[in-house]
Amino acid sequence: MQPIRTLDEFFQRSGASVSFYHMGRHVTACPNDALRQLENTQSPWPAPWQGQARLAIVFRLGDMPEPAIWFLALPLDEEGHLVPAQRDAFLNRLLETLGRNVNQLGQESASDVDNLMQDNPLAFTPSVHFQAMLNARATHDLGLPASRHLAAVETYLRHPDTMDWQQLGLQGIADAAVRLDDDLAAQMATLVARTLPGVVQTFCYCLEHQALPEGLVNALRDRGEQARVEGDLETLCACVRAVGATPSPIVGDWYSQLLHDDTACGPDVLAAMAGRGWAHLEDGERLPLFLTRLADDTRTDFIAVVKDLALIPRLRLPLLMALRDAPEASTISARLADLTAR
Repeated sequence: MQPIRTLDEFFQRSGASVSFYHMGRHVTACPNDALRQLENTQSPWPAPWQGQARLAIVFRLGDMPEPAIWFLALPLDEEGHLVPAQRDAFLNRLLETLGRNVNQLGQESASDVDNLMQDNPLAFTPSVHFQAMLNARATHDLGLPASRHLAAVETYLRHPDTMDWQQLGLQGIADAAVRLDDDLAAQMATLVARTLPGVVQTFCYCLEHQALPEGLVNALRDRGEQARVEGDLETLCACVRAVGATPSPIVGDWYSQLLHDDTACGPDVLAAMAGRGWAHLEDGERLPLFLTRLADDTRTDFIAVVKDLALIPRLRLPLLMALRDAPEASTISARLADLTAR
């Protein structure tokens, strides 16, 4: 039998029931092929975050009574390909702990599987919002019921004046976001238009991981514009992030409007666009404008943001071309000159 050289091979040979989820820019399902192609150097990671392929692996081995979850951050090189040394070390530790014959794993291995995350340099702890979204997404994908907190959120959306929103469980809000239907979307749109900033922000952090219906996008944009006028930067950024995964011209046009606004387009708004709405930067006019704003503001880490965006495969070439075509006297060229002078 051929030796196991990749995590993908390990899970295939073990016969494990396994699902992968992106845990970088958004919490979304990750095709099994994405890990396989990354480990076989066939393609770069499609959704990198801060130089890493961050993913959750939800799996059962042998007779494990409950699924185990690993959070792994695989290091990437400057072109988004795997740097394999830490993966190889983890895989060797995995095989030594569980035994080379992964087909014979049983219930006695469950605790060993969990212990593999201790002192593991690849392990990371997602934010509480990301953990809630993963739980909501995974249970939904497995056909399992939502958490007990969903009922309270649904009641609050129907009758927001009868409950204290701070009593809502974050897991219930995440469940509502994942199970978003027309009724829930309409209720959220109404809520966003009239509720407190803290409520808007909390819902936004769960809504930012998926495409949203047009009515809810319009409500979030309008509330974001209200926050911009009122100087409420946190709510503005939350709304910018919340609509970022929605492939709608409404979002792109709003981003362009913000990029043209000297008072609105500071480092936090730029970070929100880059972190959650990067797909809307794949535009011949919007991308150079974004880079100009980024370079003009001395509070931003221009090089770090550019390097992070350049790892995204579909954005890499447009980004490099925009940098190449920047006027010689522009702040973009000046920032790049500073990099080469270091």
